[in-house]
Amino acid sequence: MATQLNLSDSDSSDLSDQSVFTRRSNRSLRIAEQERRKKEEEDPFVLALKYFSEVEAGTPVTGNDELENNLVRVEKVAFSRGLSPEAISVMLDFAMSLRMGSSPCARVLKCLLPASVVPQEAVVRAIVWLTVQKLPISTQVLFIKWVLTVFDMIDAKDKLRAIYGFIFSFVTDENLCPFICHLLYLLTRKESVRVFRVRKLLEQQSKLGRQPYLLYLLSLYKVFCPELVTLSIPPRMKSGFKNHISPWKSALITVQKRNDMQVASSISLAFAVRDKTASRKRKHSHLELPSLSPVTIKEPQAAQSSSRKLVPMQQIQSFAQLLQNMHRIELPAQMGSLLGSSLALQYLDCVQDESALLRLNFWLGYALHEEFLFCSDGGAIKNPEEALQFLNRLMSAQHFLQEGFNSSDAFMYKFLNVWDGSLLRPQILGLLSNIPVIPSSQIKTLLFDPLMQLFFTSSLFFKCGLIECLNHMLLKWLTWHSAYALEDDLDISLNSHTSINITLSGFKDSVMELVHFVGRLASVGLQLEGCHSLLLSFILDFYETVCDTFLKFGLPLVVMPPPGVFYPAFFAADPVSVDRLAFIMHRYKVNLTSAKRQEKVTEGFHISRQTFREFNRYQVFLVNCLWNSNMCYPEADVRLLDELLAKSGVPQFSTRFDLIHHPAFVSYALDFHHKCWPGRKDTDLNSIKQSKPWNWYLEYLFTQGFDGLKDFVQNSINQRVMMAGDGCDNVTQSQKLGSAPHIKQPLLS
Repeated sequence: MATQLNLSDSDSSDLSDQSVFTRRSNRSLRIAEQERRKKEEEDPFVLALKYFSEVEAGTPVTGNDELENNLVRVEKVAFSRGLSPEAISVMLDFAMSLRMGSSPCARVLKCLLPASVVPQEAVVRAIVWLTVQKLPISTQVLFIKWVLTVFDMIDAKDKLRAIYGFIFSFVTDENLCPFICHLLYLLTRKESVRVFRVRKLLEQQSKLGRQPYLLYLLSLYKVFCPELVTLSIPPRMKSGFKNHISPWKSALITVQKRNDMQVASSISLAFAVRDKTASRKRKHSHLELPSLSPVTIKEPQAAQSSSRKLVPMQQIQSFAQLLQNMHRIELPAQMGSLLGSSLALQYLDCVQDESALLRLNFWLGYALHEEFLFCSDGGAIKNPEEALQFLNRLMSAQHFLQEGFNSSDAFMYKFLNVWDGSLLRPQILGLLSNIPVIPSSQIKTLLFDPLMQLFFTSSLFFKCGLIECLNHMLLKWLTWHSAYALEDDLDISLNSHTSINITLSGFKDSVMELVHFVGRLASVGLQLEGCHSLLLSFILDFYETVCDTFLKFGLPLVVMPPPGVFYPAFFAADPVSVDRLAFIMHRYKVNLTSAKRQEKVTEGFHISRQTFREFNRYQVFLVNCLWNSNMCYPEADVRLLDELLAKSGVPQFSTRFDLIHHPAFVSYALDFHHKCWPGRKDTDLNSIKQSKPWNWYLEYLFTQGFDGLKDFVQNSINQRVMMAGDGCDNVTQSQKLGSAPHIKQPLLS
């Protein structure tokens, strides 16, 4: 019993101590709360917000020191650490309600820099104020610009979309129309597209003309409801919406970085246009891809209870999850984040959501135009490392999708006219190589003219890079043809994400224009660079693609290299170039032979007779020079006066470019001679032309890796069976080759 009493006393003591501790803790919390409230009441910023929330309508502005002091306090906090959502609501309500008239409105709107998010309710109330009070048009425009600036920072969009019709009513205002169309573009969903809205936009277009901002909004409507929009949308439009964030850009970036937060995509990635009244020197923002984030920061209750709940893209962690939720994916608020996610790119490739591609192209167009194109010169990039990473990520996304973006193509056409050829060269050339087929009527203006100026005024390495870029471009064009050509060869869809269609004849014209353009560049470039072997190597790479267009890619087109490429390659001092030229000529013969057979069985199939004549002329020249030791035959294109040749002092000049004396092979001939006649003190290379040494010499050359030369000799030259002596020393002069070997049956035109 005593033990029980002792335990009971102990429990009572513990409970008493716990109660005392709790009371002391609560008292400490109350004291801390009282001190916090006291500090807040004494905080000038809190007092300033209280002033703006309680100020009465009609309070004078002129000479009002209290207004000025409180506004300065708010501006100081806004530009240093940003405003809280509550402060945004108070200041926005004060500005739009015109309680102190319209004079302080612009100043208040320019200091609305959110520290975190913008409350949706405050934006909705402010939009309603547009009609309740008669705001000056400049204030209305400034407010809509602010909404566009902080759009991705608004915590939800459901109530904004609920008043879509109310916002749409401002389309009829000529001053507000460009900005309202931009806001509607961001808010539009399929259920927003209605017949009466399409009609209203078309009416505005008839009044204002084919304005880009109207066409952009109509193009989005057409994506969602093509049956309602019969208007033909141009495939290439200039940027429809200007970037309206210049008053807040630099300050908001500073605030967000200071708060160590993700900068909103509309600030860090949409980039401000040049301020017309400010200096022409642009302040570039960071080229950072945003992370995947949901459209809404606070998900509405309606979405939570929906039977078809959307799955945010950032929650997809594997391809299996992507397949499971393919038709329930919620795209991120910041479309630029798609470029940084392979799963998001997989989604774009599988679903081919045209609205997503439209939004992504819209964002990408702003990023490229504002950060690169609107520089005063081609090299004024403030953050080259960030620009490099951005373009590398863009190229990686294009390679992943195996096609480019429309906005990237439009940017390249403009940027080539201001590019200096050195700024981010590998990345720009990589983007250039992804450009889809351009109609032959436009290719000169869009591509050839600016590239020709760059080519002839740039270094050797730029020339090599450009030829390689155009080779990759041609390869992609030919690959698209072989992949998307229809069975009847009448229509070719060249890009699965666009409506670019081109006839087969139009495609052939574009390819032919590109090949001829590279031929002109190569011919003049080799003259300018003294037939540099590096440039020649890239040129031969290009013609290795061209010579196989028929057999490898199924395109009924064969284009021969110009003399300015063929002859420098033949007279090159390095054997690799001559060997590659022989391989190219061999492939031309295989393709033309196959095309000639196809002509006999296919109606309408035709290869130009001029192509056959050019090939025959080149082949006869090669055989006469390399094999027959007769460079100066009557029909040769390359002819020098006999007087000049005699003055040169070169003996037997007509034989100087055969397989023995050619500058590219003479070292091999000397090596072979020493191996075949090791005891000889004098060197007579003509002795190799005897029958048995000649066959051995050919085998010797072929074992050195000259496969192109081997294919050409075996398939283009008839070798007469010659007498073989017992040994090298026993070969007689009568067994020399002379002119016995001859060209195989030429391809008759």
